[in-house]
Amino acid sequence: MRSVGFLLFAIASAPSAVLSATTASLLKAGQHVIWSYAGLTPPQSLYDAISAGHVAGVIFFGDNVDSNISNVVASLKAANAKSPTQLPLLLMTDQEGGQVRRLPGEPVQSAKQMCASGTAASGGTGAGQNLKSVGMNVNLAPVLDVYRTAGDFEDQYQRSFSNDPAKVSSCGSAFITAQQATGVAATAKHFPGLGAAASNQNTDSVPVTLNVSAADLQNIDEMPYVAAIAAGLKLVMPSWAVYPSIDASRPSGLSSTFIFSELRGRLGFAGVTISDAIEAGALQAYGSDANRAILASEAGMDLILAAARDASQGDGIVTALANALDNGTLDSKMFDRATTRIASLRQSLS
Repeated sequence: MRSVGFLLFAIASAPSAVLSATTASLLKAGQHVIWSYAGLTPPQSLYDAISAGHVAGVIFFGDNVDSNISNVVASLKAANAKSPTQLPLLLMTDQEGGQVRRLPGEPVQSAKQMCASGTAASGGTGAGQNLKSVGMNVNLAPVLDVYRTAGDFEDQYQRSFSNDPAKVSSCGSAFITAQQATGVAATAKHFPGLGAAASNQNTDSVPVTLNVSAADLQNIDEMPYVAAIAAGLKLVMPSWAVYPSIDASRPSGLSSTFIFSELRGRLGFAGVTISDAIEAGALQAYGSDANRAILASEAGMDLILAAARDASQGDGIVTALANALDNGTLDSKMFDRATTRIASLRQSLS
């Protein structure tokens, strides 16, 4: 396995006659995009993009999974063996437990059940072992949202560990520690928190504004991230909700205030940030998926999750990010730092 500096060195040192600026930017941009596809068989275009080095990883949904999933994952890894990046793919799914599971099996209990029964650590172990058994290496879990009232957005499916931030902290960090001990990276979501969202406030579908005071955001919603970061959390997924008390102008995942000042600054997170689905209805005011990806990257988002189950979406976002690098819309030094963080994560999962 090459060092984490290999990718940037290869791009920077390649002779211009061999590697044009556009090609270099496409290769760099590809390290920032998670692709998706529909159905049980990945399209040839996804395999080709992986071999070209334009794919950081792939997300799997329930409609991608059957008894052949291990072979599908292996085929994607085989395509990646031809990639110039020489880094493992980030192969991920949502295996929170309970009703939110893309793979059959553990964790069978919901987050709320795990926390109440003291089984969060075993749930994390089960999730990690389950993903690892089919060749995946990143779980988009756990949810660290602190729900407020019974039946609200997070509690209606028991995705939140508790309405007590101290319990979410302890159960979340136990899940993270146990899961990452299996070699599967954990992703805490949805920073700073969707715990105050009502049952119908779903950022997948509509714009959501949560009028929570800055004090409550920091002392309740963000509290579980302190323990999670101390436990070695690898990834954080910011939410697409707007929190006017801290930044009234942008959703968290498009806000440099949240990503740099709160998450990296105040809380000291040094890992990888990954967006929620870039096609989410919450972002309807921000243009195309490609434009949203540029805005998120400008705000400090490392990985863009292209989750529309369409490989052309990932391709379009990679091209848009590459063009934004070439025309100076994206700061190349900031983008390179993100590329290095992503490469470090990928290498750690080899």
